[in-house]
Amino acid sequence: MSERRSWADKRAEIMSRPGAGAAYEAARIRFELGDAVRTRREELGLTQTQLGERVGLKQPAVARFEAGGTMPTIPMLERMAEALELRLNVQFEPLPHAS
Repeated sequence: MSERRSWADKRAEIMSRPGAGAAYEAARIRFELGDAVRTRREELGLTQTQLGERVGLKQPAVARFEAGGTMPTIPMLERMAEALELRLNVQFEPLPHAS
């Protein structure tokens, strides 16, 4: 029988694989974008259906976006920002360096 490992050990193994860091970063970006959209949508008192109507998406597509299930294009982000009464701001930031 195989030995059980902790989540930290399993995560370290997965992250050591080629390309895992880039995939993790892409997932982080999708999740943060989706969370920001959901938070703002709720602040405005909109349902996913109402937001979808403003953006030109169906409710399931809005749900996937909010869950981090899609990587949007810049034009999609522009439409989403306008629908949420926001201005889109895209910027580059320096990478943190490990010491």
